[in-house]
Amino acid sequence: MAKKRVAVIFGGRSGEHRVSLNSAASVIGALDKERYEVIPVVITPEGKWFAGVEPAHLLAGEDPEQLGQRVALPADPTYGGLAPVEEGCLKVEQLRPVDVVIPVLHGTFGEDGTVQGLLELANIPYVGAGVMASAAGMDKIMMKTVFARHGLPQVRYCHFLRRDWEREPEAVLDRVEQLGYPVFVKPANLGSSVGISRAKNRDELRRAVELAASYDRKIIAEEALDVREVEVSVLGNDDPMASLPGEIVPLNEFYDYEAKYVEGKSRLVIPARLPAETMLELQRLAIRAFKALDCAGLARVDFFLRRDNGAVLVNEINTIPGFTRTSMYPKLWEATGIPYQDLLDRLIELALERHRDKNRSRTTYDPQETAG
Repeated sequence: MAKKRVAVIFGGRSGEHRVSLNSAASVIGALDKERYEVIPVVITPEGKWFAGVEPAHLLAGEDPEQLGQRVALPADPTYGGLAPVEEGCLKVEQLRPVDVVIPVLHGTFGEDGTVQGLLELANIPYVGAGVMASAAGMDKIMMKTVFARHGLPQVRYCHFLRRDWEREPEAVLDRVEQLGYPVFVKPANLGSSVGISRAKNRDELRRAVELAASYDRKIIAEEALDVREVEVSVLGNDDPMASLPGEIVPLNEFYDYEAKYVEGKSRLVIPARLPAETMLELQRLAIRAFKALDCAGLARVDFFLRRDNGAVLVNEINTIPGFTRTSMYPKLWEATGIPYQDLLDRLIELALERHRDKNRSRTTYDPQETAG
């Protein structure tokens, strides 16, 4: 049987570029080379695409322009692959067909529906959520709005625009202070805790908003409760399943960028030490959150568990969670019974399954035709 050509796209124009390189290195290393022809494709911080570049070389500081071939992915669905770019011209006669894409892109211009939209236009199967779910999952304000509509429990929050902050900063501070202190302030469209601060007074709040506004035009503020942080991985398309929950025990004040990516700054407890009833509730809510956004393939749903009364609150959903071997998403599935390599195989099959189902839908209309 011929190998499937799998393009792993990583990097991207995002503050999480380096995080993506780490995830992609693990994914590329684990894909079964007997079953797949793997095509690494990096998107540089400037937005250039290069094929044939290994993430490990980029993590070592090497220049992708010296290592790989400049490529582009035409939106025209009759091509269905990657074409070399030479002297500013697309060489479609040298097109390299692709059977499925694994986007390992965290943050803006990758996890937010933009790359997914390109792949939809090109009619290439891809792992993970579609355009709408990716965009809503990336935008914390839209995500929380959808969750609220579906009756999912959440912390209290408010949101505002960078323009509001620049025009009426004191009014914005007054509004946020209604949540009480301490309060978290976040850019609406970034992950990996980039640009997030915990403020305990008005001066800290002012600095927190300034930082968040430097990353995004939309800012969200949330009440900071005394909670445990628990995560659940979800796998599937229309009939998803949930993993065992795992708990994050950060050694910093909160689960910030350093706590996530610097070894020894946090501890994972898998499975989380929770009553059976609470674990089932977390799994049930994870699937509800996944379905509320109409996700596909994979997602990690993050929860808060209040220490005072045990209430479970949905924090957020990540449609392209971290995917190193030590990341929570694959580790939860490993604890649930699906090893890392098998998990990648399942995700590829789910992508192909979803693509076949979408292609059943008609894209033309004949007004002469009637249902009867």
